Amino acid sequence: MDGRLRLDDEARSAAAEDFGHLLRRMPEGVLQPASDQDVADIIRRAGDLRRRIAPRGRGHSVYGRAQVRDGIVIDMTRLRAIHEIGGDRIIVDAGATWSEVLAATLPRGLTPPVLTDYLELSIGGTLAVGGIGGMTSRYGVQTDNVLELDVITGRGEKITCSPSSNSGLFHAVRAGLGQVGVVTRATLRLMPAPEKVRRYVLTYPDLATLLTDERLLAADDRFDAVQGSILPAPTGWTIRLDAARYLSAGEPPNDDALLGGLSDDRPAAQVSTLEYFNYLDRLAPLERLLRSNGQWFHPHPWLMTFVGDSRIGPVVSGELDRLMPADLGSFGQILLSPFRRSRAASPLLRLPADELLYAFNLVRIPTTDAIAEAERLVEANRAIYERVRAAGGTLYPVSALPMSGEDWRRHFGSAWTGFRNAKRSFDPGHILTPGYETFHADGR
Repeated sequence: MDGRLRLDDEARSAAAEDFGHLLRRMPEGVLQPASDQDVADIIRRAGDLRRRIAPRGRGHSVYGRAQVRDGIVIDMTRLRAIHEIGGDRIIVDAGATWSEVLAATLPRGLTPPVLTDYLELSIGGTLAVGGIGGMTSRYGVQTDNVLELDVITGRGEKITCSPSSNSGLFHAVRAGLGQVGVVTRATLRLMPAPEKVRRYVLTYPDLATLLTDERLLAADDRFDAVQGSILPAPTGWTIRLDAARYLSAGEPPNDDALLGGLSDDRPAAQVSTLEYFNYLDRLAPLERLLRSNGQWFHPHPWLMTFVGDSRIGPVVSGELDRLMPADLGSFGQILLSPFRRSRAASPLLRLPADELLYAFNLVRIPTTDAIAEAERLVEANRAIYERVRAAGGTLYPVSALPMSGEDWRRHFGSAWTGFRNAKRSFDPGHILTPGYETFHADGR
């Protein structure tokens, strides 16, 4: 191989950890590939030796999904080149981050339609789960904005796929949890980038009023991004709405029209105008703070789900009754972001049946690194997920909770048979991404 297979303790120990700091699985080695051919070679060799492979981007899994015990971790950050930028697309290696994509596209006045709230995630990592962002309400998820993928299957075959070529693989890879192939290169859709963003942070007296306004905004599309949040406060909870309107060069904001009909506490509204990138990178100050005080390196028992509009009020109210602010931490929050089901088209992203949905996420940032407390919150996540599922909700798989093969079968529902058949076809030896524990060894 042109790359390097590291067998030393330093590389192996680093690959045994992730952002979640909840599970630790020690690999036999870490591949630092120099090309996609290295990735294909190691997958074929792993198949011969009955070893498993875990592709790893920036290591932001929160529950060991990019780990593998007694197998090989592929450090995909070694493949991060920007290959080509056109008027409506970019070709980029899967190990690049979304911030690196923006650094290449914004000077040309272009941007991906949907970006994650945190920009230092890898392209391949988010395409493996779907990729949710503020613009999901308008343009779907990141996997809906992929034009073509270069994939190494579990057989070690290099295949280019798209909606019109090798479409079965294309649909099984997007939001497919890395089960049938390793994405090495992606062609992503681009659109003209706004120059500035008018941002409104609004405060609400209660959950019901927030939900009423979120329904209104989902119906009229006056904002480009809408995200509700519930934050810990000394007296209980603070309820907010963060809404953004993208502005082209010279376009003035119309605050009266944008805020018309909303029922927030208007004197408490925070209104600002930001450069587009500064708005997208708005979590960077929080990251710096958490790194400086050490909480960035604590366990992160996050839970991310989707709940339909018909059940969202009772589900969230019930969880707020059970939660204590300390369960999230002083910098944690509950995210409650509306979007329409019809805007998201990736078949393996499993969503509730309602047309109006909410991403209901518990972003826990504990003040302690005590593993017993982290394990308690993981158990709580499982109980919350059971209640969400009973209410017709679904899981966004970047969550800290154990999932059995039967759990995954229920999660994928009507898509399970096709997904299982794709696994049998493209990864018959069950080489790839064992951290999700999605399939039994016999393919069930």
